[in-house]
Parts: sequence; C-alpha cells; structure tokens
Amino acid sequence: MSFAPTADVIDRFNRAFVERDRDLLTDVVGEDCVMESVQPAPTGERVVGRQACLDWWGALVDDRTSRFEPQEVIVAGDRATIQWHYHYGPGPSDWVSGVNVMRVRDGQIVEALGYSKTAGEVPLATDN
Repeated sequence: MSFAPTADVIDRFNRAFVERDRDLLTDVVGEDCVMESVQPAPTGERVVGRQACLDWWGALVDDRTSRFEPQEVIVAGDRATIQWHYHYGPGPSDWVSGVNVMRVRDGQIVEALGYSKTAGEVPLATDN
C-alpha cells in the first residue's frame, strides 16, 4: 500500500486553513492523532483522537475572524515543522508567531504540537 509523503500531507493540512476548506483535513488526520494547542499556557489544550482533532481544527478553519498564514515548512522524514503567523483581529498587532511540530505516519497526521510567542511582555531573568 502506498501512502502520501509527509510533504504532501502537510501541504494539504496548510491548504485547509488558507483556503478555509475543512474537507481537506478529512483524509490526513489519523485515528490516533494527538494535538496540543498553543493555549492555555503553559501546556495548551490536549485533543486526542481523529474526530476530536477534526472538530477542533474545523472550528479554526471556519472562524472568519482569524487567519492562519504558513511562513515556512521544513520536512524531515516523518516529521515536519510549520512556522506560521496567526491573525486574530484586524489591527496591525493582532497576530502571533508560532510553530507546529508534526508527525505523519502512513500518510496521516498522528501528532501536532503547537507552540507560539506569547502576547505581552514576559520578564526575563536579567530584568531582576
């Protein structure tokens, strides 16, 4: 049996958000998929299972008040890193940068871990 390469799976995943087409996700999410969102800090929301991940991502695809923009994708074997910008409002500073660390098995996403820069200032150790 032949499976889509990791790059093709991740391209389809990204296109779902850019084109606002949740149907593009249907065949690329595995039954045992585990996703961790960027919020709430510090660990994010953990979503387990194909349908739960499809529902979570589908809601993000359908949200017309926000916009996801992939910036760079790096693929290495069954792993991919997606650097992105997420626009959550109309203002010039209503966005955040982040990355998703993805794992693909048998042509389907089985792990998606999200990380982002936080809004607002976080004191550095040198600020004491």
